[in-house]
Amino acid sequence: MPLKDLFQSADWKAEKHSPVIEIETVPEKGKPIIVSISIGKEIPHPNTSEHHISWIDLYFHPDGEKFPYHLGKYEFASHGASINGPNTSTIFSEPFVSVKFKTEKSGTILASSFCNIHGLWASEIKLEL
Repeated sequence: MPLKDLFQSADWKAEKHSPVIEIETVPEKGKPIIVSISIGKEIPHPNTSEHHISWIDLYFHPDGEKFPYHLGKYEFASHGASINGPNTSTIFSEPFVSVKFKTEKSGTILASSFCNIHGLWASEIKLEL
C-alpha cells in the first residue's frame, strides 16, 4: 500500500485528529510568517498515556516547485511522564507547535500527525503572498 493511502483527513471542526493549521501573521514576501499547528481545536483530543498525539510534521510546498520543504518534526514525548522523588510531577505534552519561517512565494502548508491509536492524519492550507 502506498504511504499516501495511509493518511486520513477530515474537517477539523468535526474530527479531533486532523491537524489544524493557522496562519498567525499577515503573510508578506521575505517577512517572518508565523504558523501554528494544533490537534483537537474544536473537539479536544485525549492526551493520556493510553491515547495521545506522538508527533506533528510540517512542510511548505511553494507554488510551481516540484518538492516541498520540510519545516520540522515536532515530537511530544511526555505522555504521563514523571520522575520519582519527593516532589513528583506528572507531565503531559500538548500537541501544539508554533513555527516561524520566511518565503518569497505563495504555496501550500501541509501538516501531518500521528495518533498512537488512530494512525496518520494530514491537512493543508493555502498561503497567499
